[in-house]
Amino acid sequence: MAAQDSRATEARPGPGAGPLALLRNAWRQLTSMRTALMLLFLLAVAAVPGSLLPQRAVALEKVGDYLRAHPDSGPWLDRFYLFDVYSSPWFAAIYLLLFTSLIGCILPRLRAQAESLLRPPPAAPSRLDRLPVSLSHPSSRSVQDVAAVLRRARFRVAVRDGAVSAEKGYLRETGNLLFHTALIVLLVGVALGSWYGWHGNRIVVEGPEGEFCNTLQQYDEYALGPRLGAEDLPPFCVRLDTFHAGYLDNGQPLSFSADVTYTENGPEKKKSLAVNSPLRLHGANVYLLGHGYAPVLEYTDRFGRRQTTTAVFLPQDGMLTSSGVAIFPDANLDPATGRRDPSQQLGFQGVYLPTVPDNVSDGSSKHPEERNPALMLVAYQGNLGVDNGIPRSVYSLDKAQIDAGRLKKLGEPHMLLKGGEPWKLADGSSIRFLGTKKWATVSVRNDPGEPVMLAGAVLLLLGLLPSLALRRRRVFVRVTDGVLTAGALAKNEYPGLAEELELLMEEK
Repeated sequence: MAAQDSRATEARPGPGAGPLALLRNAWRQLTSMRTALMLLFLLAVAAVPGSLLPQRAVALEKVGDYLRAHPDSGPWLDRFYLFDVYSSPWFAAIYLLLFTSLIGCILPRLRAQAESLLRPPPAAPSRLDRLPVSLSHPSSRSVQDVAAVLRRARFRVAVRDGAVSAEKGYLRETGNLLFHTALIVLLVGVALGSWYGWHGNRIVVEGPEGEFCNTLQQYDEYALGPRLGAEDLPPFCVRLDTFHAGYLDNGQPLSFSADVTYTENGPEKKKSLAVNSPLRLHGANVYLLGHGYAPVLEYTDRFGRRQTTTAVFLPQDGMLTSSGVAIFPDANLDPATGRRDPSQQLGFQGVYLPTVPDNVSDGSSKHPEERNPALMLVAYQGNLGVDNGIPRSVYSLDKAQIDAGRLKKLGEPHMLLKGGEPWKLADGSSIRFLGTKKWATVSVRNDPGEPVMLAGAVLLLLGLLPSLALRRRRVFVRVTDGVLTAGALAKNEYPGLAEELELLMEEK
């Protein structure tokens, strides 16, 4: 009984052995290839909401529109970071677990593969006829002759104890490891881009007034990586000189290009941009995205004071039917008192048609080129709501001001203006359509992870080819009393192993 109690005491785990065993098992599970594949699949599934729902880092305005259109479900989706998928805690957790799992999978296999590359093929077994593929026939060749044949076939060969051991296809595992290492490199590239990358979008109008410099205040929308600040942005300025667009007769786009002038701590330089030909600067690339028209309007108030504005109109269809607003908050300033009555501000809601259709009531352009341009305007007078400090869209009038009666239509319901035509309003003021300027949306981006991801993609292909094309197999041969006996086995399924062995052992 005492002996049994002693053995039970020796078998009982000591303090801390239980948690250590649990951690060891958890690490083994995490670093298994099955877990890595599951995490990779989970990461792909987790990225799906990022492609289905608008993301704040790319389209902040669309996120706001979605939240206003879905007041019930929108806040719940936002609570689970579905509008910030790629910066969410749960996406980062999957990402880090996958990163750890891949490293834990690869390191032991790298060591084993390095040892196998340096180690000669194992000794031949005693019974070659028990291998999956085997053959035996009379032969006049010696062991050295067989070894020479296998070397010419690019086998690693070792001759020991009168038998030949040969191995081929060991680079398959090297390709497999290279493939999985490339996945880690890709993850590192994504992490670098997420931490240190940034982007900003800006609508730029032709001419000097459309010039912008690389500061956050001059972007319509921007996003900085968590490891970057506004002071880390490289200094440069860009001006859109001219924009060129070509179309087929049916309105299908043919070509887009832009001539820009830029400065980068030096004299001005010129560059022509295209959709797939960005302006490459130090620390940033400038890409050409969308384009459209910006009507130029001259407003003369009832005191004879003139103001000119260039209003960006946003396209509503493929024919560049565009809508927007032009506001004059400083209109009707009384020259006698120098005071401005907020209730006398002017705003114009409009639709621009590059090519007016035969039936104007259709309300859409016939072609995206300016073949018969016209601007349809609706005038509003009253308080525009620009002085209350509340952010508002620059592409539409404040609907709340209209609904509250603080903005009212002035004069006729609408007026269709051609280039240079004036519109006399009921309060004695007038608006004149002077023409248009073209604008382009440029996206300024910097992703320091791009070179790393390119290297990872190249490694991925280099590793994938041998892992798919090669088959690891071993061949063992003995020659005894004029009888050649050979056997072979493959690490993975290899239907052509028997045919290959017969060709290698064939008398020549």
